[in-house]
Amino acid sequence: MSASATEAKPSSRIPKVPFWAQIVAGLVLGVLLGWIARSQDVAWLKETLIQVGGIFVQLLKLAVAPLVFFAILVSITNLRKVNNAARLAAQTLLWFMITSLVAVAIGITIGLVTNPGAGTGLTPADGKAPEGKGSWIDFLTGIIPTDVITPFTELNVLQIVFMAAVAGIAALQLGEKAQPILSLSESILELLQKALWWVIRLAPIGTAGLIGKAIVNYGWDLLGKYATFTADVYIGCALVLFGVYPLLLATVAKVNPVQFFKGAWPAIQLAFVSRSSVGTMPVTQRVTERLGVPKEYASFAVPFGATTKMDGCAAIYPALAAIFIAQIFDVQLGVKEYLLIAFVSVIGSAATAGLTGATVMLTLTLSTLGLPLEGVGLLMAIDPILDMIRTATNVAGQALVPVIVSAREKILDHTAYENASASPIDGPEDDREAAPEKVAVAA
Repeated sequence: MSASATEAKPSSRIPKVPFWAQIVAGLVLGVLLGWIARSQDVAWLKETLIQVGGIFVQLLKLAVAPLVFFAILVSITNLRKVNNAARLAAQTLLWFMITSLVAVAIGITIGLVTNPGAGTGLTPADGKAPEGKGSWIDFLTGIIPTDVITPFTELNVLQIVFMAAVAGIAALQLGEKAQPILSLSESILELLQKALWWVIRLAPIGTAGLIGKAIVNYGWDLLGKYATFTADVYIGCALVLFGVYPLLLATVAKVNPVQFFKGAWPAIQLAFVSRSSVGTMPVTQRVTERLGVPKEYASFAVPFGATTKMDGCAAIYPALAAIFIAQIFDVQLGVKEYLLIAFVSVIGSAATAGLTGATVMLTLTLSTLGLPLEGVGLLMAIDPILDMIRTATNVAGQALVPVIVSAREKILDHTAYENASASPIDGPEDDREAAPEKVAVAA
């Protein structure tokens, strides 16, 4: 056979379907199967969707405890490779707080304008108190664990973060003596990220199960009662995502906002369907590095953000939810209460812990305002639908702040930023380049 004939032979390879297209396909399939299962009362299909969605979330949660511990430990010790590490950490925390304040202000404003609790037909009798609740005493005393095992078995992320931070700071103080532990921790973290990536690849199937499960359990009628509230949450998150973030990128970081969304897209889309900031964390870190943030700094800022930076779950949502519940229970909120909402959003956001849902943060907000905790029960049914956009907003913010801080401190690789693409991250090591030994921060 001639060379030309060989070249003319069509390729038998099946074209690779982009990951985002797989996610969309899973979303559409889940809606279709959920509608069929509910409308036709197909018991086996209902159970299958519920089990598939539940298994996917359980697989994500399985990796959360060890991933958070080793990610925080390694991220703190990585700061030893960064000049002016304390300044970078302070700048990161400052911008976390600034963006949270802006997000909660948007949430309060939308709530005051739209009155989401009016005309719903819901009454206090429709709500019920949650099994667990958040309070400032629980929040403050709950940071310190009673032993080293329980936080992992009960998935208390806040306590896991505390232990990891203590271990990381102690390792920094020990210096070279702690190097064997640090090397082992880095290896375990890479192993966990690899295993979690296999779970992430199942996201299209998990998406079909989760969306189908929501429709099977609640149907479409539910959206009618919560239409204004649901629209408020999505509009609020959209304003932060596509209004506030681009404005900060253009004016503070002085970079192209469109380029940011191109680079961060793989993490944002995964966050939308997985509803887990921690589960998305390996992808978030990779896209942040791909946007030109130095690896040493990104490995600190992203894990830190994945457990504390929650513009969707801890700022926009609790502000709107508090107004919604106050209107249902006919409780008047004043300036003091709105200031308290802002305070809780900034200080208590670690209570959300990067897991699916924001119940702890909501109960913390309600208890601070003196609102009935039974109001939480009013929102539980609609929570999975709201949690998708909330988590996408969270993750976008977790990538945004390192970009802003890096740009301000003149350590952002602008060439990498401008060349960042929306191509999927094919694994935890995808397009990871060797980073310089030391990251210099401008004085």
